[in-house]
Amino acid sequence: MTHSQLEQRIKDLRDLIARHSYDYHVLDKPSVSDAVYDSLFGELKKIEAEHPDLITSDSPTQRVGNELLGGFKKVTHSSRMLSLNDVFDRNAVEAWVTRMDKLLPGRKHEYFADIKMDGLACALIYQDGILVQAVTRGDSFVGEDVTANVRTIKNVPLRLRKEEGYEQFLDGRTEIRGEIVMLKAEFEKLNAHRRAIGELEFANPRNLAAGTIRQLNPKLVAERPLHFRAYDLLRDNPTDIPTNMFAYEAITAIGLNRNAQASVFTTVSEVMRFVDEWDKKRNELPFNTDGLVVKVNDRAQFAELGIVGKQPRGAVAYKYAAEQATTIVKDIVISIGRTGAATPVAVFDPVVVAGTTVKHASLHNADEIARLDIRIGDTVVIFKAGDIIPQVENVVTELRPKTAEKINYEQLLHEQYPELEFERTGKDVVYRVKGVSGPILLKRALQHFASKGALDIDTLGEKNVVALVDAGLVKDLADIYTLTKQQLLQLDRFADISAQKLISAIADKKQPALERFIFGLGIRHVGAQTAVDLAKKFESIEAAKAAGLDDYLAIDGIGAVVAESLVAWFADPDNEAMLMKFREMNVIPVYQKKSGKFAGQNFVVTGSLESMSRDQASDKIRALGGVFQTSVAKDTTYLVAGGKVGASKLKKAESYGTKIITESDFLDLLK
Repeated sequence: MTHSQLEQRIKDLRDLIARHSYDYHVLDKPSVSDAVYDSLFGELKKIEAEHPDLITSDSPTQRVGNELLGGFKKVTHSSRMLSLNDVFDRNAVEAWVTRMDKLLPGRKHEYFADIKMDGLACALIYQDGILVQAVTRGDSFVGEDVTANVRTIKNVPLRLRKEEGYEQFLDGRTEIRGEIVMLKAEFEKLNAHRRAIGELEFANPRNLAAGTIRQLNPKLVAERPLHFRAYDLLRDNPTDIPTNMFAYEAITAIGLNRNAQASVFTTVSEVMRFVDEWDKKRNELPFNTDGLVVKVNDRAQFAELGIVGKQPRGAVAYKYAAEQATTIVKDIVISIGRTGAATPVAVFDPVVVAGTTVKHASLHNADEIARLDIRIGDTVVIFKAGDIIPQVENVVTELRPKTAEKINYEQLLHEQYPELEFERTGKDVVYRVKGVSGPILLKRALQHFASKGALDIDTLGEKNVVALVDAGLVKDLADIYTLTKQQLLQLDRFADISAQKLISAIADKKQPALERFIFGLGIRHVGAQTAVDLAKKFESIEAAKAAGLDDYLAIDGIGAVVAESLVAWFADPDNEAMLMKFREMNVIPVYQKKSGKFAGQNFVVTGSLESMSRDQASDKIRALGGVFQTSVAKDTTYLVAGGKVGASKLKKAESYGTKIITESDFLDLLK
C-alpha cells in the first residue's frame, strides 16, 4: 500500500472499531463477534507498529500508557462538582417543589429523574471531540488528573462520535461528568476468582473502583473491568444544552453510556411512582445504588434557581432507606487517631447489613454516645449510610439489660488509656490527647515504623522523619511510598545520592514480613511477639483486619486489653484509609510459615547477654521456628539466663519444670 492508502486504511479501521465499540458498550447490541473485533484491532495494531508516524492519541490502540511518575496532578474544575441535598420521603420532595415555586412563581416545572450510581465521580474533557483530560471530583473545586487510567476504560471513547444534530459537541470544549463504576456481576466474578486462588475478597464495588482508578500504573487499571456512566454534559455556551433530557440524548449520540432508566415527569406523583418502582427493583440494576437524583429538567430554570452553600436549589437526591439489622453491643473501645483524637467504637455480635458482615461501628464522639444513650449490653439498630459505612441508628431500650450502666466517657478514657491525659477545648466535640499534636504523633509513629524491629528502612532515621513530616510530604505511614526523588531534592537535608538512597530503601520494603508490618503499625499493646502471633493466625493483614473481638481473644496470649486495642485500631477510619493506601501503592506484607529446629519450643531470655541484644536473640529464635516469650509460663521450654538474673524468675522456672540454660548453652542450640 502507498502511504496515503495506509492512512485511509487506518482511518477506516479506527472508524469501524469505534462503531463496533459503540454498538457493544452504549447500545448493548454487539454488531460483530469478539473474534472479528479482535481481528480488526490486531490489523490496526500491526499497521501502527510498522508505521509509528501514523499513530494518533485517539487511536483505540493507545488506551494503556506508561506508569505515572510523581503521582497525580491537581486540576481545578471548570465549574464546581456540586453535591445535592438529601430527601427521604414525599413530604420532603413536595417541600423542595414549594421552595422552587416561590423563587419561580407561575412557572411550570418538568422533573428529570435518574438512578444514582454508587461509584467514583469523574469529569471527562474533550477538545474538538478528542479526550484530553479526566479529573476526579476531589473536594468539588479541585480534583486529580487520572487521564492515563481513564483512557484504559473500554467504554470511554477517545474520540466523540459524530451524529447528525449533535455536531456542535465535536467543536471546542465538551465536558462529560459521570461515575466510574464496577458492575455487580463483574465484581462478583472477580471475587469468585480470588476465592478460587485463596486471596482475600474485595469489600465492595465502589471502594474497588475508587482504589483502582488511583493506581499509578495504567496497566494494572486496564486489568480491572471498570465502566463509565455519564450523568451530565457541560458546554461553554449553556444554550447548547436546553434540558437535562437533551443532555442524556446527546450523551448517547456522541458515544457514551448513560442510564436508560432516566425519565421526565410533569408531576410529583409521577416522580414518586418512579421512586417507588426502583426502590422495589433496585436489586435488578447492574450497579449499586442508594437512591435517585431528581432535577428541574429545564437547564435555564436550573441556573436561575442558583446555589445555596454547596447544593443547587434545582436538584435533590432521594435516598432509599438503608438496610437495617439489630445486634447486641459487646463493648465500647476507644481509638486514638493520627491527630490525637479519641474516637469511640461500638463492638457488637457480627451482623449482615446490606450484603456484608459488620462487627463494629464508629460512635464518633462523647456527644453521640450521650445522644444515643448507648450502653454495653444494649440491643441496637445498625444501618449502612450510603450502603457503605455501618452506623448505629438507635438503641432498642425495651431490650436493655437491667445491669447496663450509663457510659461515663471520661472514665472510659482513663480506664483504657491510664497513662494519657485528654482534653476537650472550646466547641470541639472531640477529646484529644493533651500535650501532643498530630505532627508529633506522626513523627513518633513513622520512626517506629522504620525502626530495626519493624520494617528496618535504612536512612529513614529521626532527622529525616522530622524533615519529611515538617515539609508536609508525609501525612501518614503509607505516604512514604509516594515520595519521589524530586520531592526530596527540594529539602535541605537531601542531595542526589542521599535522596536516591532513601527512595531505594523504601522501595525495598514493599513486601515486608507480615509480623514486622503489624508491629510497625504501632497498634497499642501489640509488641513484637503479639505481632508474630497475629501473623501466624491470620496470614494476611486483610484477614487480621476482618477479624472480630472473639477472633483475637481466641489467640493464646491475647487478652481483653490487647483484643480491644486491635478492634479500635482497625475500626478507625484514618487507619482503614491508610491500609487501603498501602494496598494501592502495592505494599503487600508477606507471611512465611516458620519451620526449623525450634518449632514447638518457647523461649524466655532474662538478664543481659554478652553476644547479642535481646531483640537479636528473639529474631534468631523466631527464624528457627521458636516462640519468644516475655515472661516465664507453664509452656516455656527454655529460660536463657544471662547476667544479673533475679532469683524470682529462676524460682518460677524451676516450679514449672522449665529448663534453665546459660548464654553459652543457647549459642550451642543456635548452631
